[in-house]
Amino acid sequence: MTTSKKIIYLDQAATSFPKASPVMEAVSNFLLNIGANPGRSAHSLSIKAAHILYEARRSIAEFIGASDSRNVIFMQNATMALNLALLGFLKVNDEVVITSMEHNSVMRPLRSLEQERHIVIKRVRANAQGYVSPDEVANTVSKKTRLVVVNHVSNVTGTIQPLTQIRDAAGYIPLLVDAAQSAGHIPLNVEQDGIDMLAFSGHKGLLGPPGTGVLYVRPGFEIEPLITGGTGSGSESIEQPDFMPDRFESGTQNSCGIAGLGAAVRWLMEQGIDSIRKTEHRYAVQLYEGLSVIKGLTLYGPELTDDRLPIFAFTIKEIPIHEIALRLDRDFGIMVRVGLQCAPEAHRTIGTFPTGTVRLSAGHLNTAEEIDYAIKAIRNVASGK
Repeated sequence: MTTSKKIIYLDQAATSFPKASPVMEAVSNFLLNIGANPGRSAHSLSIKAAHILYEARRSIAEFIGASDSRNVIFMQNATMALNLALLGFLKVNDEVVITSMEHNSVMRPLRSLEQERHIVIKRVRANAQGYVSPDEVANTVSKKTRLVVVNHVSNVTGTIQPLTQIRDAAGYIPLLVDAAQSAGHIPLNVEQDGIDMLAFSGHKGLLGPPGTGVLYVRPGFEIEPLITGGTGSGSESIEQPDFMPDRFESGTQNSCGIAGLGAAVRWLMEQGIDSIRKTEHRYAVQLYEGLSVIKGLTLYGPELTDDRLPIFAFTIKEIPIHEIALRLDRDFGIMVRVGLQCAPEAHRTIGTFPTGTVRLSAGHLNTAEEIDYAIKAIRNVASGK
């Protein structure tokens, strides 16, 4: 295969690229034609800005099956959303049950809470394919458990956890779902699925701009804010507002980013999440069938079923992972990620710690031709060509 100048972006699990055109148009329109701070002034541009945020919040609520958009809190990213959920809810000596597939966006805040608030962390170990057994969740929770946390889709293996069964296994215990890798790929319905808190980023499967994210909090579910300050509401008081979403949205918002996120969610709803899921499943089949027969290549995660997204972790015998990525980029223009993907516990689970893997992640805006090209390129790298 000859050197190509084309760029094939297969790092969608890190951040999506390209974005849909309505996203860029919404960001540009806000910066060029509006620009004002929503909720801070009474002039027409501020009112227009506030309306854009309102519509984005309403669209996201519809997208995740939330009946009240006030329970959609805009955040900087999924990491900040998870920090708010964990630090805002867990108290001294609380017990929390997690899985061994969690991202550092969960593990690091919990480690801090373990040291500072003496919380007790109990892990449910997934199997070598990254699956978490609902029965193991049921066996791990106790009367002391105050929260169950589950990574809906692994950013390492693409494994989709059985969320409904895990919800049933947790019983009455509140459930926090890390949907950073599932939002935009898999249908979500927080009310039907009994989710108490749902955290996700805007820049991954939702195709939104960087610096955007959401924490959904079930109505009546009590957490404390991470930061306090000006909200543009109740300014006569030095007390933080006690109503949603203002209680958790102090300071100037990333309004142009949220404008883009709202446009992205509306575009996704027009495309249809089921249609997106079918396209990505075809890519998962294509990748699995193409990669699994390459000599010397080891695939990690589940065998091809409906229970995975097109996220594939692999190694090639006797070729360092960073050399694989370098060759794919330099010689073939293919963008992938290597290492531990900020999820060392997941790599311990699948047996690839501490070196990690090459991760190839596709999205529905990729093409079958791009994926076929990538498979051929990886085959050439594996054969030493």
